[in-house]
Amino acid sequence: MAERRFGAPVGDWTPPARPGPEAIEGRYARLERLDPARHGQDLHAANLMNDAIWDYLPYGPFTELAGYLAWAEAMAVKEDPFFYAVVDLSTGRAGGVASFLRIEPAAGSIEVGHINLAPALQRTRAATEAICLMMGWAFEAGYRRFEWKCDALNLPSRRAAERYGMSHEGVFRQATVVKGRNRDTAWFAAIDKEWPALKAAHEAWLAPDNFDAEGVQRQELSGLTRPILVTRDPALAG
Repeated sequence: MAERRFGAPVGDWTPPARPGPEAIEGRYARLERLDPARHGQDLHAANLMNDAIWDYLPYGPFTELAGYLAWAEAMAVKEDPFFYAVVDLSTGRAGGVASFLRIEPAAGSIEVGHINLAPALQRTRAATEAICLMMGWAFEAGYRRFEWKCDALNLPSRRAAERYGMSHEGVFRQATVVKGRNRDTAWFAAIDKEWPALKAAHEAWLAPDNFDAEGVQRQELSGLTRPILVTRDPALAG
């Protein structure tokens, strides 16, 4: 008789709720449910600084405000993807968006995506904290798996996934077509048993004393999360 193999029992785990908070508050950033009337003008103005932020997204760039507002209005009513505007608390302005998507409570799986941060928000504590807040909400809500997927050619996104502590799980070749071009998709994820260590790493990086008087980090987030990674991305070796 052939050997029979099964996965470990999940036990008394209960499928979590779908995303729903109107706001998730941090020290440097606040995630607010996307509201085109409240956030649209700030987001459009911030996005005009560099069209390259749209390169790997299936929509955009939006030259005219009306076009951006139409897109935002269509996204704001969806439950999957579930969009947030990223508000930088140092300015009080929305400078980017991100969403939960491919939300599968029965499997305990959720993805972060549609991340689009305007140049002024990129490389700030608020930008980093926004994704940390989303990961934290997901695991604290009871999700078992937090995913990040991106165009395999988007090396900054691949670096970002590892920086947050998500392990590389492979590349799906010819996964889709975006703007008339082939897209291979790189997969990353963190799972619930890794969350306590990741949470400690995120909190250590975000702590005020991790930054000097000029705002320069003392410890890199990637250095704090690297020991937690199960696999590294071979595209980032070296």
